[in-house]
Amino acid sequence: MVKKPGTSGRGTRDLTVKVKTARGRKSSSTRWLQRQLNDPYVQAARREGYRGRAAYKILELDDKYRFLVPGARVVDLGCAPGGWLQVAVRRVNALGETSGKARGTVLGIDLQEVEPIAGAEIHVLDFLEDGADDKVKDWLGGEADVVMSDMAAASSGHQQTDHLRIIALCEAAAELAFDVLSPGGTFVAKVLAGGAEQGLQATLKKRFEKVANVKPPASRSDSSEKFVVATGFRGRATPGESGT
Repeated sequence: MVKKPGTSGRGTRDLTVKVKTARGRKSSSTRWLQRQLNDPYVQAARREGYRGRAAYKILELDDKYRFLVPGARVVDLGCAPGGWLQVAVRRVNALGETSGKARGTVLGIDLQEVEPIAGAEIHVLDFLEDGADDKVKDWLGGEADVVMSDMAAASSGHQQTDHLRIIALCEAAAELAFDVLSPGGTFVAKVLAGGAEQGLQATLKKRFEKVANVKPPASRSDSSEKFVVATGFRGRATPGESGT
């Protein structure tokens, strides 16, 4: 169970770091820097060796839904900078550090090079290209138990456009998941609230036993992001059957 950073510890007190606006720095940048410096998840990530506060989002989701189990085969789409990979490696026992438990496999996919992580196999690949699903299964040595994605399209500054872009990414990630997941598998992905996610929800409900929408504590309260967690994959559609 993940304990929310900054909620325990006797003899400690919270100290708020104030950041002054420097010459040439926008006030919005100053606010972002001050928030980062005072974010307990950012501080915990540095302390615990994670590559970003996003690691706590997948930790909290897994605490609730228990999909990163020892022996699981996991695919992380858009894995940079690698925080989710770090969590997966530990929880599925990819390094075999927990004796007596099955050893899992963790595969990271990204458009850019990612600094290596012990226990994870990382490839540069556009998962939208033809044949990407076959490559993923070859690298895994079979089907996946979990496909997860924390991807977000580059911000345009226009809320509705950004919403549509991330939903399109999530839908594409789901299509790959349909091709590589084993029956009973789990799909986890970030979405932005905004209305267009209803079609994605309908598709997932046809292909999975349960579909939940969750905003983990590590997700900032002022963010519109949430995560869809689809469990109990029903298997590939039969010929002539549409998944949409």
